[in-house]
Amino acid sequence: MREDFLHYVWKNFKFKGNTLNTHQGELIEVLHLGTHNKLAGPDFFNAKLRIGGQLWAGNVEIHIKSSDWYLHGHENDVNYDNVILHVVWEHNVEVFRKDGSIIPVLEIKDLVSPSLLNYYKQLLAKSGSRFINCENDISEIDDFLWENWLERLYIGRLEKRHLEIAGLLKSNQNDWEKVLFILLMKNFGLNINGPKFFQFAQALPFSIVRKVSNQPMQLEALLFGGLGLLSKDSKDNYELRLLQEFTFLKQKFSLELKTGQKVDFFGLRPMNFPTIRLAQIAALYSHHQNLFSVLMRLRTIEELNTLVKVKTNKYWDNHYNFGKESAYKKKTVSNSFIALLAINTLIPLKFSYQKSQGNPDVERLLKWVMELSEEKNNVTKGFKALGKKVDNAMHSQAILELKKNYCDKNQCLQCAIGGKLLNRIK
Repeated sequence: MREDFLHYVWKNFKFKGNTLNTHQGELIEVLHLGTHNKLAGPDFFNAKLRIGGQLWAGNVEIHIKSSDWYLHGHENDVNYDNVILHVVWEHNVEVFRKDGSIIPVLEIKDLVSPSLLNYYKQLLAKSGSRFINCENDISEIDDFLWENWLERLYIGRLEKRHLEIAGLLKSNQNDWEKVLFILLMKNFGLNINGPKFFQFAQALPFSIVRKVSNQPMQLEALLFGGLGLLSKDSKDNYELRLLQEFTFLKQKFSLELKTGQKVDFFGLRPMNFPTIRLAQIAALYSHHQNLFSVLMRLRTIEELNTLVKVKTNKYWDNHYNFGKESAYKKKTVSNSFIALLAINTLIPLKFSYQKSQGNPDVERLLKWVMELSEEKNNVTKGFKALGKKVDNAMHSQAILELKKNYCDKNQCLQCAIGGKLLNRIK
């Protein structure tokens, strides 16, 4: 038995029959169940109950066993002095207030229908073969509930990103341009090199990026050299020129960069090589010195596409790495990669900046993300296989949140889908 199931039963009044009595035999009339509290303190605030004919206003605490009251130390916590009812699955000990008066107890193990309890147990039963707990019943969830739940999940995901961005701002003197640079570097590094790019971007003084952004070769030298991608033993003239520039920049700005782990090429498609991604971000900053301000003014995804599709240095037209010539191909950023930048950086950053200004335009941001195609991964494939609608980036981002923080953690009772499925059971 889990306590969150007992919360669900009380919150939704899922009892057999309509008559409740305390363990002491007094009739309980519920006038107001109270407000569910998910933070510290009693589980339901400001309930209104009539117990044995007497009207009570106060809080309700819920436990699996009544002895959990003492196990959790509530007898010494003033926040629990105003508890008017102790709802428990099993009553095994009397609980008293500080003044010696007994707290009324409602034992509910015989008040919950076996069919509800069985479905709950079935829902949470561990099975390695299941994609999600409710996969056999999720087809019963209509599009209206599905769409609304995904929107709530996506906005919650944006709120989490806002907290992460706020943390980055705090550690970077509230410099939005620096935070944008850090997030973009992480995104351009993708899963393989993202953490290394992120670490480097945090360590690199952004003032230097500002100073050299109008010198494309110096900016490339700063990024390639800082990440340990330039070799003094190279026979490639372009690489040696970058190394010369990097040596000059190190002396000029007294740079002491610890590159940490080397970036990886293994397992990556050539267009995702760290050399290409660094060349692209260098080109982006060379073309737009005040990139954060420019991005915050964008009003459409089409404007973002135009902004990001800048030309890299012509050296990269026939190279993916230093010293290895390849067939001619311009290394502009693809539409699919720009969509990833929008999903992972631009939209969360816009949301966070707008919140800091006190005017988040959630509707416009939702419109943006819903114009983008859904991400293709095992999670989106799994929900599509169950017949659920996943046809834009808001959907795919929301179901990543759903799968990771609800399905995989057995948080069915906190999920709108799990709650709806349980509510069918009498």
